[in-house]
Amino acid sequence: MLHASTARPSLSSVPATDTPRTLLGGLSPAQFMRRHWQKKPLLIRAAIPDFAPLLSRQQLFEMAADEAVESRLIVRKPQGWTLKQGPLSRAQLPPVKQAGWTLLVQGVDQHLDAAHALLQQFRFVPDARLDDLMISWASEGGGVGPHFDSYDVFLLQATGQRRWRIGRQKDLSLQPDVPLKILSHFEPEEAFLLNPGDMLYLPPKWAHDGDAVGADCSTYSIGFRAPQRGGLAGELLQRIADEFEDHTLYRDPQQPATATPAAMPATLEAFAADALQRLLAERASLACALGEVMTEPKPRVWFDEAQSDWVPGALRLDRRTRMMYDERHVFINGESFRAGGADARLMRALADQRGLDQRQVARASEGALALLQDWFDAGWLKTVEQD
Repeated sequence: MLHASTARPSLSSVPATDTPRTLLGGLSPAQFMRRHWQKKPLLIRAAIPDFAPLLSRQQLFEMAADEAVESRLIVRKPQGWTLKQGPLSRAQLPPVKQAGWTLLVQGVDQHLDAAHALLQQFRFVPDARLDDLMISWASEGGGVGPHFDSYDVFLLQATGQRRWRIGRQKDLSLQPDVPLKILSHFEPEEAFLLNPGDMLYLPPKWAHDGDAVGADCSTYSIGFRAPQRGGLAGELLQRIADEFEDHTLYRDPQQPATATPAAMPATLEAFAADALQRLLAERASLACALGEVMTEPKPRVWFDEAQSDWVPGALRLDRRTRMMYDERHVFINGESFRAGGADARLMRALADQRGLDQRQVARASEGALALLQDWFDAGWLKTVEQD
């Protein structure tokens, strides 16, 4: 049972982790994760043979002008770098033939089904880690300078060519007075020229610098989430505290008169420590909070409510929907639900497959159907027939 605790895509499936994949240069996902993930780079020639870009240059420029889309314009000139945040109209972009500029469009998978489908090929990594697909378009010589990321990234060449230089950078100092995080003393160890369909994987903190070779160069970056410990702790504590029903007040009947009134009482510090320990002892609340945080939609994401009634049948998750689960709960778009038995198995299938076929829906309990109906009405689910 389930209880509240406070192009046209098809249903996606998750391939076996021990099956070799062209995407990974003939490695299976299990081999890749064991040998390369967060360990060392991997260059994959023809990772996606005959790869065709998912949208045209003009379509990408139009997307950058949309207020709902995060975009940036980076221009490299002899006198230095400039950075401009979107939305960016076509008139704000330099001429295509002008050298040395780059347009970055973030979260394309949130706006384009084909980009979302491409991202699904990387679900051999947990969804809690998979972030988004960014498209970088550059004119001749365009790039963002030598830098490093704090997360894993796959760099898939879509159009044109890009020359990547990479290195295990020890000196992570940055250039001062620059609007970008550009390394002061980049020391490349290897260089690769990528053609359409080629892909380069880089673990966190591997320095890299990619320059467009020729015009009309576009690179698709598949990025991963790496929660910062302090930030994650703060979010979790806030969520747990909001639900924590302990109204015990601090009492100090043995407090003597003091000649140092500004000194913090040791008993109050102990009271605060006990409060935090009691919060963390609520393991079920912590599990719910973690699932809710990791499935919370991004700030620029909103859903369109259903415009028609749902006739129970095959469903798929909307491309913007985040859905995960643990042993006792399912999480969807920042909400958590207790789940057990057949209902739990059904919802886990929905999360893993990002859809349910008609037979699976037909076996759903009354409670599960009611939840699916609510999620459909909210726009979190779509019928398979919907565009």
